[in-house]
Amino acid sequence: MSSIDLLDASKTVHSAAPVQLRNVVRQFGQQRVIDGLDLDIAPGEFVALLGASGSGKTTLLRSLAGLDSIDSGQLRVPKARAAVFQEPRLMPWKRAWKNVILGLHTPNAKARAVQALTEVGLAHRLEAYPATLSGGEAQRVALARGLVREPKLLLLDEPFAALDALTRIRMHRLIIELWRKHTPAVLLVTHDVDEAILLADRVIVLANGKIAEQLTIDLPRARDTGQEGFQQIRARLLSLLGVEANEPAVQAAGAVPAVSTGNVRRFAHG
Repeated sequence: MSSIDLLDASKTVHSAAPVQLRNVVRQFGQQRVIDGLDLDIAPGEFVALLGASGSGKTTLLRSLAGLDSIDSGQLRVPKARAAVFQEPRLMPWKRAWKNVILGLHTPNAKARAVQALTEVGLAHRLEAYPATLSGGEAQRVALARGLVREPKLLLLDEPFAALDALTRIRMHRLIIELWRKHTPAVLLVTHDVDEAILLADRVIVLANGKIAEQLTIDLPRARDTGQEGFQQIRARLLSLLGVEANEPAVQAAGAVPAVSTGNVRRFAHG
């Protein structure tokens, strides 16, 4: 038996955890993708979710977003929630500001779109069509679309994975700035261990639909990959994911060589 409870922030005690999962199960056929999961996310907490492909990360995020059901257990999430995916998912026939307010029914919708696009640095691209936007700009429009709803829970499903290295750094800085300003609880699904440490208060490693480990990241902000303690946390997380810290990445044939993070420090301000 399953139960999904949507919390109305205006009628909920502020200290209550906006996300609570108790013994949540989601399965496809005989395979349990989420297996008896318990999880709390506190108000304003930034949580990153790591795990191998098929570990249940995206299934969990989709359940929290209301895009997928659960088979049993209890799931409690705020009504005010938004999701940003790896693909911007913009309507190509709508201008940027109209994409931001898609599905938003409020009298001052355009003003709110302008404000949201200004916050992500796109005040000059209000009338642009998606085909004219760069990858980073399109993802910022998607982020503005999430924030314009003033969510208490912001779900991020690898939103920076398709971006180039420099754009990703800028997006990291932007997401921290916006998180501090709007204070939603955040769940970030990522395969990037460095990204998880740079951004999150807590990193959870998911394996076979269960929490294998969770680490509190108590490094001071602003963070970078060269600061004291960063590499120890990185090594621990890589070990939990079955990768040695000094193990070279396998590069696909014809791929552009990656920049080594051992030589270049990555940053996330906040």
